[in-house]
Amino acid sequence: MKKAVFDHQAKPAIIRYCFFVLLLLASTQTFAQTRGKVEVIKDPLMDSLIAKRFSLSGVTGTDATGASFGYRVQFFSGSNRKDAYNAQNRLQQQHPELRTYITYRDPNFKVKAGDFRTRLEAEKLVQDLRSSFSSIFIISEKINLPKTDPNND
Repeated sequence: MKKAVFDHQAKPAIIRYCFFVLLLLASTQTFAQTRGKVEVIKDPLMDSLIAKRFSLSGVTGTDATGASFGYRVQFFSGSNRKDAYNAQNRLQQQHPELRTYITYRDPNFKVKAGDFRTRLEAEKLVQDLRSSFSSIFIISEKINLPKTDPNND
């Protein structure tokens, strides 16, 4: 009966395999996420500075940029850019005091007007524009609040 001859290549292969397994186990332990608590340490003056900024801006219930939710009147929607700008110019000639906004979302340009706080204000504009524009919608979205004049009491 012959004795088994140990292959000289088998020993390094076993060592490489064991090394690979150990490396794999170590990497899973290294990248494992532990859950814990996050503690925010801040100066108490930060809260007072934020409150002061809101009080100086003079707006409540809005963000610091003076934007809030309200209504706009969409009076044009189409895929032609030139038609969108023409519609904007027509509205500006009728109502030069209104802000207009052109947005593009593939494939359409949408032209909206006004920054109305209430739906009733937007309805008044819709009644004025009904004869000039065929498809008019009132859209609820974030609006820019009008600037308040501090000298006008």
